[in-house]
Amino acid sequence: MGDFPEYIHLRGKRSSFIVDISKRLPSVLYWGKLLKQQNSALMLAQLATRQEAKCAAVEEPPLSLMPTYGQGFTGNAGVELISDNQAWSICGDIVHIEQENQYSVLLKSLDNIRKISVIHIIALDPNTDVLQISTELVNHGADSVTVNSCMVATLPIPETMTELTGFEGRWAQEFNTHTIKRFSGGYVRENRKGKTSHDSFPGLLVHSKSTAQTDGICYGFHLGWSGNHKVLCEQLSDGRSYVQLGELLLPGEVVLNEGERYSSPTLYGCFAEQGFNQLSTSFHHYVRQQLLRNHINDKPRPIHYNTWEGIYFDHDIDTLVELAKQAAALGAERFVLDDGWFKGRRGDFAGLGDWEVDKEIYPKGLQPLIEQVLAQGMEFGIWFEPEMVNPDSDLYRAHPDWVLSSAGNEQLIYRNQLVLDLTNTEVTQYLYQAIDAILQEYSDISYIKWDMNRDINHAGNLIGKPAVHRQTLALYQLIERLKLAHPNVDIESCSSGGGRVDYGILKHTDRVWTSDSNDALDRLNIQRGCSYFFPSNIMGSHVGPRDCHITGRRISIEMRAAVAMFGHMGIEMDPRELTEHERVVLREAISLHKKYRQLIHQGELVRMDSGDNEIRFAIVNDEQSHGLFSYNLLAETLRYAPDKFYFAGLKEEAKYRLNLVWPTKVKEYSTSVLSVVDGQVFSGEALMAFGMQLPIIDPQSSLIFEVSQIK
Repeated sequence: MGDFPEYIHLRGKRSSFIVDISKRLPSVLYWGKLLKQQNSALMLAQLATRQEAKCAAVEEPPLSLMPTYGQGFTGNAGVELISDNQAWSICGDIVHIEQENQYSVLLKSLDNIRKISVIHIIALDPNTDVLQISTELVNHGADSVTVNSCMVATLPIPETMTELTGFEGRWAQEFNTHTIKRFSGGYVRENRKGKTSHDSFPGLLVHSKSTAQTDGICYGFHLGWSGNHKVLCEQLSDGRSYVQLGELLLPGEVVLNEGERYSSPTLYGCFAEQGFNQLSTSFHHYVRQQLLRNHINDKPRPIHYNTWEGIYFDHDIDTLVELAKQAAALGAERFVLDDGWFKGRRGDFAGLGDWEVDKEIYPKGLQPLIEQVLAQGMEFGIWFEPEMVNPDSDLYRAHPDWVLSSAGNEQLIYRNQLVLDLTNTEVTQYLYQAIDAILQEYSDISYIKWDMNRDINHAGNLIGKPAVHRQTLALYQLIERLKLAHPNVDIESCSSGGGRVDYGILKHTDRVWTSDSNDALDRLNIQRGCSYFFPSNIMGSHVGPRDCHITGRRISIEMRAAVAMFGHMGIEMDPRELTEHERVVLREAISLHKKYRQLIHQGELVRMDSGDNEIRFAIVNDEQSHGLFSYNLLAETLRYAPDKFYFAGLKEEAKYRLNLVWPTKVKEYSTSVLSVVDGQVFSGEALMAFGMQLPIIDPQSSLIFEVSQIK
């Protein structure tokens, strides 16, 4: 081992991350609140001294950043390798360290017997305290090495963190949270859908039983990867607990020959001692500062009009022009032409892969429609699903070997489409040229909705190897190539809604379609769950039809607009069906969103602990001088009158003017508190500690209050 310090201390604004490198392999000694200078890493190491236990090893196998079978570790090994040269028992020693500042470090370990090195790159973002870790495996030997698994890092968690909150769901019901008590053994979530998935978002919250939205210690973990993944939290029989996240590799998917390397996705983590809201604020700032392009943050996010739930595949130029005029009159700023514009596309049964404008529907191409949209003062966007192909398409008839498949196994039927093999460079070259040709011919296109509408069930490529790992990387590369050629085109990640929402895809795209469900009641829970890691300005949120096309539920235009207002707002319906009342209300809501758009998209989210029949939250600016507070009643209260509304995120000593800004007219049973408090001034302490009595309103209703500090 070289002449290295025994400990490396990374310091953020409010957290410390200390790596112990005094032993053969690096391990995490401490991750928590920022330590003052009088606290040394040696002190912590001494206080953490453990002894030989009965009927146990004299010295416990270390919980290193990547614990291995070679160390005698009996938990979930950080890496599993196969070769003819004992790769399964890799261990190694630290041979190289690079540290240029107090925020990041590179650690390299080498197993000189097995000729394999492990490189950990660790950074603690100085502005947000978000931890980023990635790992590389390098094969220096002549024998090939198969990577069975490689968890990015193994992060110990304090014994006081007894609760686990994970994320589950399905199509149109993404980001549902569930909380369980940590137990002896392993909590595991695995995803093999070939994308991030609706079912099992790669995120985990670890916290104490008393942690709430505004108080308590918690840790958040997220894997920035758009393919298969594994999330694990294990409590060993010796009492130690840890979290691991990593890519879930299919058998034989990654084989390293001499000189080749495997690079893991990035694991993102954060520590907070003021509840889940502080955790989310850090993640949100990180996304805005480190993942999104500057022009996305600098430009107001335009109000969308998306054609999908308005007309589906029934494309007609005159109809589309009328939709554009009506959408613009409502306040829309971007018109997105969804599925159905290309050759042979009359439904979801044909045409995917043939990315040419259908001349039967658009005899003069898209230009006449684009000109009409631009004339209404809106941007023009368009839908693609590049990774898929219909068997009923010219592309598939010409290249049936271009799809992912498994010899001798019948393809599962899934929305009449198959998955193209992006590991085949001929496929990605075709897709690049096809999309590039559309963007070049119609240079006014400034937005792409990039969709993916099926799982990858048969992930075999042209040579029969499992391909999800390389497929995901090829997707990233294809998007980057198009962005380089068309830097002014914004790209949305959609996968039947929220099936591909993660920091990996957000490095390459600018917005996510949070869910295919535009049902306002569903959306409140979906957007709440999504908000633990993702800020409002990237979450597509649309006002859907009067009768939701997915749930069949009818919700008032006032509530539909109130829910959509707190994301990247849009409209997805046939506006010709609006009543005059709905038209007026929707126009007012869009105007209100534009008025507060900067606050909504750049402010700090304050989730409030809510009952089962309501959801409360706020957006407050950094100075705590201005905020919007949303109260959403899902079902009738159990008592005659509802509880108080306790504001949050304000300054106790400041005075605020309180105004009800939505809806413009409230249906009430009798005169309520609203007639007394509207426009009045209250201290922050009174609003937060004493609270405001809520009025009796109909279920499936929303109220939005504005608080503005009085100087």
